[in-house]
Amino acid sequence: MAEGDPVAPKPRASASAIALLVSAFVVSTCGLIYELLASTLASYLLGDSVTQFSTVIGTYLFAMGVGSWCSRYVKRDEMRLFVRVELLIAALGGASACALFMLFPLIEHFRVALYGLVLAIGFLVGLEIPLLIRILRGFDFRETVSNVLTFDYVGALVASLLFPLLLMPHLGMIRTGFLFGILNAGVALALLFALPRTSRFRAEKVAAILVLLALGSGFVASDRLQRWAEVGSYGEPVIYAVNTKFQRVVLTRRDDDLRLYLNGNLQFSSQDEYRYHEALVHPALGRVVNPANVLIFGGGDGLAAREVLKHPEVKKLTLVDLDGEMTSLFSQTGMLTALNRGSLTDKRMTVINADGFRWARENPGQYDAIIVDFPDPVDYSVGKLYTETFYRALRKLLAPGGMIAVQSTSPLVAPMAFWTVATTMEAAGFQTRGYHVYVPSFGEWGFMLAGAGPIPAEARIPAGGRFLTLEGDRRLFDFPPDMARRPTPVNRLDNQVLVREFADAWSKYEG
Repeated sequence: MAEGDPVAPKPRASASAIALLVSAFVVSTCGLIYELLASTLASYLLGDSVTQFSTVIGTYLFAMGVGSWCSRYVKRDEMRLFVRVELLIAALGGASACALFMLFPLIEHFRVALYGLVLAIGFLVGLEIPLLIRILRGFDFRETVSNVLTFDYVGALVASLLFPLLLMPHLGMIRTGFLFGILNAGVALALLFALPRTSRFRAEKVAAILVLLALGSGFVASDRLQRWAEVGSYGEPVIYAVNTKFQRVVLTRRDDDLRLYLNGNLQFSSQDEYRYHEALVHPALGRVVNPANVLIFGGGDGLAAREVLKHPEVKKLTLVDLDGEMTSLFSQTGMLTALNRGSLTDKRMTVINADGFRWARENPGQYDAIIVDFPDPVDYSVGKLYTETFYRALRKLLAPGGMIAVQSTSPLVAPMAFWTVATTMEAAGFQTRGYHVYVPSFGEWGFMLAGAGPIPAEARIPAGGRFLTLEGDRRLFDFPPDMARRPTPVNRLDNQVLVREFADAWSKYEG
């Protein structure tokens, strides 16, 4: 070429290059799905979703960086290594959710297994893009890098949308893992048959077929594997399990003991739930002159509503619970409606499926009693329901002379968390009185009674209860020194101290 002649253009993308770029899109989608699976599973099993997502994602990205750095030592045969990496990612990532669920009840140091798997998958994913760019090095470098990164980022967007909107609600974690493992292995197999000069990769083709068969079998058996994992975790026969849009709902039964678990956390045992729900409801309603209009937040199982409806003065009951599948389950299933005595379909009941935090701030009304039966503040999404902001919204909903009762965790295991609820409600303008009850399934459990003015000393306890009496109500408010009140901060949206206090206390208690 003579001096001054234009530089010859690099070859444009061929069918092989397009196939490799499409594979970049698929493997990026799969990689982010594995990351989201590990983060979500860690938050389910270990609590505190912010900490789990932060540490898992940080570990994953660090491992990707190490993998990218190590790719410099690959001197030849990049295509063969790329296929092998895809198959390893498919096997590890596809089986990751199932393996972690199985391991959780079996090993003491679960975090070692969790972060070890995250490191391994992240390292392999970090190898992918550098290898792919080097495989495509025969084409224009700028166009190659641009295309690879574009497909990679678009794949990440697709994964981030699919995971919460479609995959978790309809497939669940174990089946989702196997599905994307199949896609990963399918990409590897497709490349082996579609690209030239891969006829010598016989071992890789056999391995790809075997990985696909194994992951396909896992996908078909996902429900059974999920049940095995849950039986190992709960130690009881699982009679019902479903992934709703918001949570994993599991019912177990052994003899006459029916138990509900949400995201792996026990919500009630039919053997002793009456102690909890009688203590939650009657101290509040029994201190209201005429509790005609009552509001319940949470309590989608209808058990708190059952106790509310024992008060003949109640003319209207509204229940606000996020999960419509939960309220449908407990309003349509025979053994569950027998437990809640059909409270969710009572003519006085109105069920609203909405986020309690938003509903409380957006809806007017005056309620004579408000029962707050939210799960424990295991993460920040639940912790907002224990903040000064939420309690100020409740203050506007409470009629003059009304009472509020709030489920407030254990004052024995987590006294700082328990009394933080009192401090926070007082900052919102309430007067409070803490009380507690022994529930065998949970141990010592605490509640907070609150009103805009002085709280009456005596309550009217309806007849026919299994646990709570007038004398028993008086004893609820007696705290021994190890559960006595202590100085605590206010739980606000911008600090969420309650979540950290709760997590610290229970992690020490459970070892």
